[in-house]
Amino acid sequence: MKSPKLFFVFIRRIFLLCIFKIVILQYPLIGQDIDSNLKYSKKTYIYKIVDKHEIKADVHKIPNKDIQPVIIWIHGGALIFGAREGINIEFLDKWIENGYTVVSIDYRLAPETKLESIIEDIKDAYYWVRNQGPDLLNIDPDRIAVAGGSAGGYLTLMTGFSVNPPPKALVSFYGYGNITGPWYSKPDPFYSQKPEVTAEEAFNVVGDTITTNAGQFSIDGRYKFYLYCRQKGIWPNEVGGHNPASEEHWFRRFEPLQNVSINYPPTILLHGEMDTDVPFEQSRLMAKELERHHVDFEFVHNSEWDHAFDYKGLNDGKLLSWLREANQLENYFSSLC
Repeated sequence: MKSPKLFFVFIRRIFLLCIFKIVILQYPLIGQDIDSNLKYSKKTYIYKIVDKHEIKADVHKIPNKDIQPVIIWIHGGALIFGAREGINIEFLDKWIENGYTVVSIDYRLAPETKLESIIEDIKDAYYWVRNQGPDLLNIDPDRIAVAGGSAGGYLTLMTGFSVNPPPKALVSFYGYGNITGPWYSKPDPFYSQKPEVTAEEAFNVVGDTITTNAGQFSIDGRYKFYLYCRQKGIWPNEVGGHNPASEEHWFRRFEPLQNVSINYPPTILLHGEMDTDVPFEQSRLMAKELERHHVDFEFVHNSEWDHAFDYKGLNDGKLLSWLREANQLENYFSSLC
């Protein structure tokens, strides 16, 4: 017979898995075919206008009269590049197939827009979904989950304490909770091995006006500015507009790692131990902080995963095994949810 402590841990995990059916647990098992006849609509909305610049969101859903839960997807790109169209199609199809509305958002990008204003965009997008969504999108405002990868994972973790009420669940793919540590504020050994980017080359690919939807990864595009920041260890300076060496206190309200409380939403962290972009340590530290505050969470990791492992295909043994277990537990204990 299980000890009372182990039984309590087990029940907490069941409760967490039940909550996460809004994002992951309703997936058909990875490896099953996606319905090739799946028909869903995509409509683009303007959720915010800043200085005459339209900031947009793509809403993907199966047209019907049912009120649906919603997943807000936040793209990655170091807050410097990326676009709402970069959502993983495997995720998108499976979420929609199982009756969820998916809202993929743009936000203003650095260095033209600084961190504080970027966070404002994320909050405004969340409140737009919550406040306008019931009438405009036919969604349930009390069943909102937020998910994102890399910098999108960071922004996902930010919503855990910066919006009220918080999302029902968070899913961070190789995200981070700290933006002032040596990994971002010192020259990075991995990126320093690449051909050096000069300041002139870096600033030639960015501008001084509002930029959103900067497209996908391009070594000749805005990624070059990111590479420059990592080689020089100045990402917090260029993105935040402040120096972490002398103004560390300013960054505290923008670091999820320093803002976890018992009220933080249930969270899933997924991270590869071979990640050369965002250190695996970032999710490990976040997991420890969630545990310290008794927040329900799952930490899924693998020694062979690198950065953006999910875009290389989800038919992975470790992830597949975890999803199978999650589905079995959720189905068996659905009456507890």
